[in-house]
Amino acid sequence: MKICIIGHAQHGKDTCAEILKKVFGMKFEASSIVCARLFIFDKLKNKYGYNTIEECWIDRVNHRAEWFDLICDYGKDDKAIVTKEILKNNDCYVGIRALEEFKASENFFNLIIWVDASKRKPLEPKSSMELTSDMADIIIENNGTLIEFEYKVMRLGYFANLSFNH
Repeated sequence: MKICIIGHAQHGKDTCAEILKKVFGMKFEASSIVCARLFIFDKLKNKYGYNTIEECWIDRVNHRAEWFDLICDYGKDDKAIVTKEILKNNDCYVGIRALEEFKASENFFNLIIWVDASKRKPLEPKSSMELTSDMADIIIENNGTLIEFEYKVMRLGYFANLSFNH
């Protein structure tokens, strides 16, 4: 089972993946840290004076459109290259944002989840997010408490009979 979790920044995608990891043993790593390690740190370290990959990764919130463009450029010859890299060692890709990458990658996934916290969090501009909720198989609303969100994610996992124990 391979899962893709999409949605706007800070809407709970990584939290959703963390719950699936904790309860069902799913393996995931944030796509942004994978991209930072693969190529973004090397591209931006001199420009912004980063000393570590983690420092670069933490500062990504200040350069969302630039990160989006770098990821798109990295995949210009193979739109699914980031997906392939992430799925080598993980069950889940959290955070596809480019439409071309999504279209090239969607057949790699058994389930696509959209996490929506739009009643309490802002949406990203199109310069860093081209996907919409109608591209997902399932939408999980994350506008309440963390406990409510955890319950919804666990219900989905049990309903889908997820088991990622390796």
